[in-house]
Parts: sequence; C-alpha cells; structure tokens
Amino acid sequence: MFQATGATSPAPAHEAKSSSGGSTVQRSKSFSLKAQVKEMCTACQKAVYPMERLVADKFVFHSSCFCCKHCHTKLSLGSYAALHGEFYCKPHFQQLFKSKGNYDEGFGRKQHKELWVHKEVESGPKSA
Repeated sequence: MFQATGATSPAPAHEAKSSSGGSTVQRSKSFSLKAQVKEMCTACQKAVYPMERLVADKFVFHSSCFCCKHCHTKLSLGSYAALHGEFYCKPHFQQLFKSKGNYDEGFGRKQHKELWVHKEVESGPKSA
C-alpha cells in the first residue's frame, strides 16, 4: 500500500473539505451551483426539462407540444416539414402546397409575386 509522508499540500479550489476529519470530496469540474437558464417551449411557453426537450429548426419544444399546425397530430423529427417557423406533418404540407400550387398562397401568406408588382408601380414604367 502507498502511504503519504511529509506535509500535505493545500486542497485545490474545486475540492471541498467535509466536516468529519480532513478527508476531501472532489467535485466534478462541470458541476455548477449556479441556477441554469430554463428553456421555454415555443408552443406553450412553459419550462422545458432535458428529458422532454426536442429541438427542431432551432426551436425548443416539449415532445408532446411538437404538433402539426393544420391537424394537431404529434410530430417527430423525421415526420415534419417546416415553413416560416410553422410545423406541419408531411401529408398536410404537401396538401396545402398542392391546393394553390405555391407555398405562399397555400399557407395563407401574401403571394411573393405581389411584392414585385408593388415595386414596379412605385418606381414607375421605365423609358428608354
């Protein structure tokens, strides 16, 4: 057995002395007593704990809150499609696209080509 002889060195800052004798308890360097910032669910605005955390397109959800906007079916990371921060199941995403033939009108947004018309009107007709 190995026995330490001589003077003992002072304990490092990450070690804490216990009340019984001079034994030391070493804490993990990654352990922090600071209060961690709680993440909020994008859908319900409640705290999300690590076991129920789901991240899709940089948005944090409870796994039970990650649902299709159209039919409210629970989604998984392999069964969703996203457009403008809104999440859909793949069948409804295709259905809404096919109903109007474009993403903007099918999903209730202003058609992108209308933005071009407004710019042409403001600048006026170009003459040569």
